Amino acid sequence: MSGAPVISVEDLHVWFDLADGGELHAVRGISFDLHPGERLGLVGESGCGKTTAILALMGLLPASASVRGRVLLEGSEIMAGGEDTISPHRWKDVAMVFQGAMNAFNPVQRVGKQIAEAMELHGTATGRSARLRVAELLELVGIAGERQDRFPHEFSGGMRQRAAIAMALACDPKVLLADEPTTALDVMVQAQILELLVSLTRDLGLALILITHDLPLIAQVCDRAAVMYAGEIAEIGTVHDLYADPRHPYTRLLFAATPDIYGDDLVVSIPGSPPRLDHEPVGCPFRPRCDAFLERCDTVAPRFRTVAPGRSVTCHNGDPA
Repeated sequence: MSGAPVISVEDLHVWFDLADGGELHAVRGISFDLHPGERLGLVGESGCGKTTAILALMGLLPASASVRGRVLLEGSEIMAGGEDTISPHRWKDVAMVFQGAMNAFNPVQRVGKQIAEAMELHGTATGRSARLRVAELLELVGIAGERQDRFPHEFSGGMRQRAAIAMALACDPKVLLADEPTTALDVMVQAQILELLVSLTRDLGLALILITHDLPLIAQVCDRAAVMYAGEIAEIGTVHDLYADPRHPYTRLLFAATPDIYGDDLVVSIPGSPPRLDHEPVGCPFRPRCDAFLERCDTVAPRFRTVAPGRSVTCHNGDPA
């Protein structure tokens, strides 16, 4: 994609201190760019580091977490000074739709007040102007503006999710992070929420990072996808390229494990389990489950390398090094 990226993540690491004195390395050196209006999917098994990575971008990790790497927002580093440098951008430039909208709202405060909170914090609107802006945002996501005086429990699950999206849009962010935003919603409401996210990126120029386990959903919504495994990006590229020609064995096996209602191929599960992240893996972390391993996979960790324009992979296969 041409033009400068709106956000660039460079060699991001996140690890947690454990009670026994050890460390759990949840995100291990991921890098990617995201352009205005682009939709990037983060996909992988539970525990691979997807949510931890985007919480790091928001500066919302617990005190036990340590972060290393660079996050550039339109060329400016936003993580170098910790909370002092990231808080001015939280909700204003980078906003998030959390998994489970009921947990994103305070149950004893009215929905409109909570949507307006970020505007008042960043000084973009206060008082009557904030109420008018909340009504506009609710209308934008398909909810009548006068319902801003309702409490979260008075909304249906789909309406709460829409209200959570409205809350994320309160300060006109440049990047929207969505952590499995359709979890626990019925199929029709899921389709409506996804259609809303696509239209927002198209109409407002929002850049979207969508976390999901659902590969068909990634194909439907996203332009590019990053497949994560054991805290690393195993492969990143356009959705078409990943489907047509997966370069990492894990990507290929993920597709083989996904049911296809239009095809006759049998669904084949991936053997074994992901590695424990509180023990630093030796060699390639996918080696015990891989069906195309090489001798060096046992002892040498593969490097994240570019194999084609816009296409990178972390695998020894095809690596002349």
